[in-house]
Amino acid sequence: MDRIYTDDFLSKNTLYIQGIVCEIADATYTKRWGGGQVSKSEILHYTNDNKKATIIGDLTKYQNLPKDYLDCLICTFTLNFIDDYQKAIEGIYSMLKTGGAALITVAGLIQISRYDYQRWGDYHRFTDMGIKNAFSKVFGEDNIEVSTYGNVLSAIAELQGICAEELTREEVFYHDEDYQVVICIKALKK
Repeated sequence: MDRIYTDDFLSKNTLYIQGIVCEIADATYTKRWGGGQVSKSEILHYTNDNKKATIIGDLTKYQNLPKDYLDCLICTFTLNFIDDYQKAIEGIYSMLKTGGAALITVAGLIQISRYDYQRWGDYHRFTDMGIKNAFSKVFGEDNIEVSTYGNVLSAIAELQGICAEELTREEVFYHDEDYQVVICIKALKK
């Protein structure tokens, strides 16, 4: 479920995927949605064992990351795995140029990721209210838009490992704000 919701969110925000774009771990979404608008693609990874990474660093220790550098940062399902996510939001803000955009997704209702849990931790599940508050503290309330995806059926499907292709488009995209499977944030640095 989470990937189909992420694709929908990013497809609505392709205008911002331009210039120097950085994505966490790989450049899948940068390539898919940025196209010819991207002048340079960067990949940020926490450790140097990712050979595709062009920037090695920790969003919570952003003093060691490029400052005022990016036109866009795509960060999908990463903040759930960072203990001090508020500091990571500050890191995202620091890396963006003025006028830059952060396109973020976080999990609301989702199972624990054993892969991440065993490597760096799996700390948080969010609500639109909580993530809006966190981003407002850094970007300012007027500079963020938060949207949610999900419903009881897609939440159950996510937890049971049922893929989006097994449901109808109407079932996947029916919106019920009480079942926030994926929460999306567009944050602009002004």
